[in-house]
Amino acid sequence: MSGSPDTRSLVSASSQLNLMEIDTIDDKEFDIPQVDTPPTLESILNEPENEEEPFILEDTCLLNTENIDAHSCETSSLASSDSGDPTHLKRKRKTVELSTIVHGSVLRHSILKGISAQIVSAADKVDAGLPTAVTVSGVIVVGTSHGLALVFDLNQALRLCLGSTATGAEYGAVSALSINHDCTRLLCGFAKGHITMWDLANGKLLRTITDAHPPGTAILHVKFTDDPTLAVCNDSGGSVFELAFRRVMGMRTCESRCLFSGSKGEVCNVEPLLTAPDLKDHPITQYSLLAMASLTKILVIGLKPSLKVWMTFPYGKTDPTSVPQLAWQFVPVQKVVNPVLAFCRGDTIHFLLVKKDETGTIHVIKQRQLQLNCDIISLNWINSRTLVVMDSGEKLRVVDRPSQEELERLDVAEVQLVYNSSHFKSLATGGNVSQALALVGEKACYQSVCSYAGQMVLLGTKSAHIMTLRNWRERVDCLLKQERFVEALSLAWSFHEGTAKAILGLFGDPAKRKGVVADKMVEVLFQYVERSVKKCPEHGKIQVMEQHFQDMVPVMVDYCLLLQRTDLLFNQLYTRLVKNCVARGVFLESLEPYIVSERLGCVTAPVMRDLLTHLQDNNMMDSVENCLIHLDITSLDIQQVVQMCWDNQLYDAMIYVFNRGMNDYINPMEKLFQVIGPPLREGKALTDEQVVMGNKLLVYISCSLAGRAYPLGDIPEDLVSQVKNQVFEFLIRLHSAEAGQEEELYPYIRTLVHFDTPEFLNVLALTFEDFKNDKQALEYQQRIVDILLKVMVENSEFTPSQVGCLFTFLARQLAKPDNTLFVNRKLFDQVLEFLCSPDDDSRHTERQQVLLELLQVGGVVQFDEGRLLGLAEKAEFYQICEFLYEQKHLYDKVLDCYLRDPLRKEEIFNYIHNLLSMPGYSSEEKHCVWDAALLHIAELVTLDPAKSADLVAMHFPEEVRPIITRLQDDLLVFQFLRCLLDQREGPNPQALLRLSPDLHELHIGLLCRFGPRQLTDFLKASQDYRLEEAIQITEQYQLHEATAYLLEQKGDSNGAFQVLLKTLKDKLSAVTSEKRSEEEGETEREEESPLQRVEGSLGDIIALCHRSSQSLNQEQRGVLWFPLLEAMMSPQKLLKGLDTRTTSEVLKELTMKVLNSMSSFIPLPAIIQRILQDPVYGKGKLAEIQGLILGMLETFNYEQTLLETTTSLLNHDLHWSLSHLRAAVSRGLHPRQDHCNICLQQYKRRQDSPDEIIIFSCGHLYHCQCLQRKGSGHAEPRLLQVWSCYKCLSSQRGRAGVTTETGRGRSTSLAQTKVMSREAGEEGRKVFAETTLDPQQSQSWDQLRCLYRGPSRLAILSEISHCHGNEKAGLLNPSQPGRGSIFHSENFQLKLSPPPSVEE
Repeated sequence: MSGSPDTRSLVSASSQLNLMEIDTIDDKEFDIPQVDTPPTLESILNEPENEEEPFILEDTCLLNTENIDAHSCETSSLASSDSGDPTHLKRKRKTVELSTIVHGSVLRHSILKGISAQIVSAADKVDAGLPTAVTVSGVIVVGTSHGLALVFDLNQALRLCLGSTATGAEYGAVSALSINHDCTRLLCGFAKGHITMWDLANGKLLRTITDAHPPGTAILHVKFTDDPTLAVCNDSGGSVFELAFRRVMGMRTCESRCLFSGSKGEVCNVEPLLTAPDLKDHPITQYSLLAMASLTKILVIGLKPSLKVWMTFPYGKTDPTSVPQLAWQFVPVQKVVNPVLAFCRGDTIHFLLVKKDETGTIHVIKQRQLQLNCDIISLNWINSRTLVVMDSGEKLRVVDRPSQEELERLDVAEVQLVYNSSHFKSLATGGNVSQALALVGEKACYQSVCSYAGQMVLLGTKSAHIMTLRNWRERVDCLLKQERFVEALSLAWSFHEGTAKAILGLFGDPAKRKGVVADKMVEVLFQYVERSVKKCPEHGKIQVMEQHFQDMVPVMVDYCLLLQRTDLLFNQLYTRLVKNCVARGVFLESLEPYIVSERLGCVTAPVMRDLLTHLQDNNMMDSVENCLIHLDITSLDIQQVVQMCWDNQLYDAMIYVFNRGMNDYINPMEKLFQVIGPPLREGKALTDEQVVMGNKLLVYISCSLAGRAYPLGDIPEDLVSQVKNQVFEFLIRLHSAEAGQEEELYPYIRTLVHFDTPEFLNVLALTFEDFKNDKQALEYQQRIVDILLKVMVENSEFTPSQVGCLFTFLARQLAKPDNTLFVNRKLFDQVLEFLCSPDDDSRHTERQQVLLELLQVGGVVQFDEGRLLGLAEKAEFYQICEFLYEQKHLYDKVLDCYLRDPLRKEEIFNYIHNLLSMPGYSSEEKHCVWDAALLHIAELVTLDPAKSADLVAMHFPEEVRPIITRLQDDLLVFQFLRCLLDQREGPNPQALLRLSPDLHELHIGLLCRFGPRQLTDFLKASQDYRLEEAIQITEQYQLHEATAYLLEQKGDSNGAFQVLLKTLKDKLSAVTSEKRSEEEGETEREEESPLQRVEGSLGDIIALCHRSSQSLNQEQRGVLWFPLLEAMMSPQKLLKGLDTRTTSEVLKELTMKVLNSMSSFIPLPAIIQRILQDPVYGKGKLAEIQGLILGMLETFNYEQTLLETTTSLLNHDLHWSLSHLRAAVSRGLHPRQDHCNICLQQYKRRQDSPDEIIIFSCGHLYHCQCLQRKGSGHAEPRLLQVWSCYKCLSSQRGRAGVTTETGRGRSTSLAQTKVMSREAGEEGRKVFAETTLDPQQSQSWDQLRCLYRGPSRLAILSEISHCHGNEKAGLLNPSQPGRGSIFHSENFQLKLSPPPSVEE
C-alpha cells in the first residue's frame, strides 16, 4: 500500500478518482528516513494505521481486463539495460520502451537490529525459544516457540513480554498472531490449539479460548476483522471458525461458529478484507468479506449480515506441494476504488475484482492473470499497483501488476526465513493431519512474512528484516553509486515521462515533477562528464580513448536534446570536454546524425566553426556537406564556406549556402554550367564527376521551377515566383556571361539538351503542368519551345532519338485540351522526312521507335496519313504501318506487316489468335483476317508448324483438308499433320482433332518417308486409321516392325510373328555375312552395330511371343517358340574361326535369353530334346547346355524343398489343432453354483432322483429338464443332442438383439457334459455330447482369424504350383484377374511361422 506524500500530487489523483477530500491525506506517509544506527521501528513502519491511505497512487489508472493488450503480458528481463547505439536515440528509446526499461533498485532491504538483538537475547536469557510468527501494526509482535509474545514499540524497544514458558509448555509454540485495527488487542494462536487475547496497553490477559475448534489441532491462522468483536481462525484440521467476542455482566466470553468444515476440503489460508479508516464508508465493508483458500479452490464469503458464499474458484491442475496464497488490496479501477483479491497456488496469480453496482448487486469479476514461472510461497501487495512475491528459492520478485513487468529480484536466503511446517503437520498434537496438508506445510511461511503500510517484514530464525520501497531519488542514486550512469539517466527519464513503475516521492503537478527530475538529470549529466574525463585512459591506443568517449558522448547529447537544453550541451558540457582533444573530436563527430535527422537545428557559432574545421581537417567532406545543408549558416563566413565547398566539390552544400545565405539562385547554376558546358560543346565524353554535376543541375532547375528548395525543404513563399522568373531568364539567355566569339546561341539550353535530352524535357513537362494560370510563365513556356525547335531542328548534330524526344514532348503538349503552345506544322513534316528518309540505313530500329512514340502520343494528327504511310513503307517501318493500318481497321494488311518484318514474324500467331478470340472486333473484320491467314498458310507453316497447327485446331478445324491441298510440299504437309495430330508438341496444348481416317493414313505414309522411327509410336497412340490400308502402306515402305504391330492388332499373331521372324533372320544373315560386315563396318559403328539390331529385333519378337502364348495351347506355343529358337541356333553353324568368337558368344547369350523366356510356356523336356537334336549343341560333352541343365536342377530342388516344407507345416497345424481340441474336450468343468440357474434348486433335489445335470464351460449348471423346457437344445444329424447355455444366450440376445447361428456354435459350450445323478454313494457319470465353441471361444477364434486374414497357406502353395504349371487357373492365374490374386498385393508375405498358442 502506498500513499502520495504531497498534496499537489493528490489534487490530480483525487480529481480523477473523486474519492475523498485532500485535507484527509497525511503527507508523511512515505516520508521515510534512511535506516541508520540506531535503527528505529518508527523509521521503518511509517505512521499508524488510522493515517494510511492505501488507495492513493502515483499513477491513478490501473489496467482493467477490458483495456489490456494480451501481448503485453510478458515480463521483461530483469537484467535489461540501455545497450543500444546511443547515437540513434529514437531507435534506442523505442527499444527501451518495449523491452529494456531500467527500473533500478526498487526495494530497500534493512535489518531491524534492535528487534533482532532482543530475539537472540530472549532466547538465551529467558528461554523464549526461536521466533515462530510475526505481525505488524502500530507495534511489531514476535511469537516464539516456547509460547512467548514479544511486543516492540516504534523504537524497536521491547515493551511487553506476554505469556510465560510455563504456559508455553502447556499451549505449545505461538503459531499465529493478529492485532486489531486500533492496535489495542492481540490474538495469539498456539500449536496445541489454544487462543489467547491480550490487552496491548497493559499486557493483561483478557481471554483464553480452548473450545473454539476441535481439540488436537493446531491454530494455523487467527485474524481480526474490521469489527473488533469478530475474528476468524483456521486450524490444522482444515476447518475455519468465526470467533465472536462478547462481554456480558462483566464476563468476557467467546462464541464460536464453524464457517467451513475440514471434512469438505481442508482450508490452509484465510484472509479477511481489512479497510482503512478513510474507506469505512465503502459499500463493500458492510459484508465483512473473508477469503479462504482450500487445497482445491478459493472461496469468498460474506460474514454479514448473514453468512453467504459469494464465489468459488477452482485452481485447476496444480503441484500438490504448492502453497495457496491470498492478499486483499483496494485498487482504483476505472476511477472507482474497489477491493481486488490476489490469489495463487503455484506460478500463476489470479485477480478477482469485487464491486457493487448501482442496484446493490455484488459482482466478482476475474481480471487478467499473471504468470511468473516460479513456485510462489508468499504473496503481498506493497501498494495498489505493486506486488511482492517470494518463490520457493527464497527470491523476492517485485512485480508491477498493470504492466506485468518484473521490476526487481532479490535473494533473501540470508534471512533464514522461518517456516510453519511443524504447525501444518500439527506435531505438537500428535501429527493427526492429512498427508496433503502436511505436504503443503513444507513450504508454508504465512506467519513469517507480513506487509503493512507499504512495507514488508520478514522473520528469520535469528533476525527480523524489513523491505521498503525506495523513493525516486534514492533509486537514481543507487545506480550512480555503482557508476551506472547510462542506466541512471534512463531511469530518471522514465520518471520524467511518467513511464516508471513504483514511483515514490514525486510531488506536485506534472510540470513541476518534470522540472524536479530534469534538475536531477542535469546533475547526473555533469557527474557523467566529469567521471568520463577523469577516467579516460591517458596512455594506450587512440582507438581505446575514442571508444571511451563514443560510449559517453551520444548519451549526453541524447538527454540534453530530450531535455531541450542545448545551452547546457554547448556552453557547459562542451567546455568541459574541450580540454581533452579526443573527447572534443568525438563530440563534434557525434553531432552529425542529430543534425542530419534535424533533431539539432541550431548550433552556436563557436561550435559550428569547430565542427567544420574538425571535419575538414579529418577529410570528412561528406559529413561537412551533410551538416551544412541541415543547419542555419547565417552566422558563418559565406564566402569562405562557398570556397571550401567548391574546392572540395560539395555542390549540394554550395547550392544550399548560395540559396539560404544570400538568396542567390542563379550563381550555383552558372558555376555548374561552367564545368559541364565546355566538354559537351567539344563533343568529349563526360567524366563520372561531371555526370553527377549535370544530374544535380537538372534536379536543381526542376526544384527551383517547382518552388522547392534544393536539396531539401521549400523556397520561401514570397520568393517562389521571383525564383521561377530568374531561372527562366537564365535559361533563355542568348550568351553566357563570359562568352567568346565562337559561342553559339542559347548556350544553356543547348548544353542541357546535349547532356540529357529526355530528362531535360521531363523537367520542362513537369514545370509546364503548373503554368496554367500564370501568363508570364506561359510566355516563358512558348519562348523555350521556340528555342528548342531552333536549336535542334536546324542542327544536324542531334541524333534521331533526341529529335524524336523533342517532338514527342511537343506532341504531348499539343494534345492537351488546355494547350496554349503554337508549333509550325511544317516542322513536323521536316522531322518526318528526317526520320523516314535518312541518308543511310543506320539506326533503323531507333528511328522507327522514335516515330512510333511520336505517333502514339498524338503526333499522328500533325501528319498527312497517306504521305506518312508511303514514307513508312519505303523506309520499311513495319510497326508504323501496323499502327496506321490498325487505326483504319485494315487487319489483313497488318498480317502482311508481320510477315515482312523479320524481327516480329513469330508474333503473327499471337496476333491472329487474339484478334479472332477477343471481343471488340466485328465478324467482317475477323473473316477478313481469317481469309488472309488461310492465304498465307504455307508461309505460316514454314515459319512455325507447331503454332500453325495450334491456330488451325482452334480457329480453322473445318479447313484442314483445303489447307493440306494448299501445302504442295510433302515435307510441309508432314510437319503440319504431325503437329496437328500430336498437339503436345505445340506451345498451347489443345484437344486432339478428330480427323478422317484417310488423313491419318496420309500421315502414316508421310511418316514412312520422313520419320520412320516415330511410326510405331504414332500407330500405338492413334486409333483413327484403318488397319488394312495402314498395313498396305507399311508393307509398301517395308517397315516390318510397324507391319507386325498392325497385324497383331488385327488379330493375326502368326502373321506378325512371321514378319518379325523374317526381319530377325535378315539381320542375322547380315551378321554372318562377311561381305555385309566389310561394306557397312564403318557406317554401322556410327549408329548401331548389326548385333545391337539383332538384339532389338529379338526383344520385339520375344515380347510378341509372350503376349500370344497366354491364349494358346501347348501345341500352338511350340509352333510359335521353336521356329524362333531354330532361327537363333541355325546362324551359329555358319560362324567359324577365331574372328567370329565374339559374335558367336553374343548369339549364344541371345539364344539362352530365348530359352529362358520359352521355359515359362514350353515343358523343359521338350526344350532339351530340341536342343539335343541340334547339331551345334548335340555334339561333344554337352558343355554348351550345362548352364541350362543346372538351372533346371536348381528349379527342381527349390520346388521339392517347398513341397516338403508345406507338408510339414500342414501336419504340424493339424496336430496342434487336434491336440488342443482334445485337451479342451477332456478338461474337467467346475460349476459356479451348486444349484440350477433356471429353477434355482439344488442340482440334487432328491436323493433318489436320477436327474441329468448339464454343465457348460462358462460355469453355469442346469437340470436337463429345465433346459428342455426353455428350448435351449436341438437335435442334430448323427448327434444325440446339442445344448446351449440359456443364461449366456439370453444375455447375448439382450445385448446384440440378434439370434446366434447354431451352426457356428457361439452359444454352446466347448465341452457339454451330461452328469447322471445316482443314489447316494454312487458317483456321477460323464456323457460327452457334441464338441463345439462357446461365445467367448468363438470371439477368440475370430480374433485369431483376423490376424491371419486371407487365403490359407495350403491355398497359397496350391496356387503357386498351379500357376507354375500353367495348366489350371488358380488364385495366381493372370488370365483371371477377377479372382483377386494375392500376388497383386504389394505387401504380400508368405506366413510360414507356426500359429500362436492359445491359453487353455
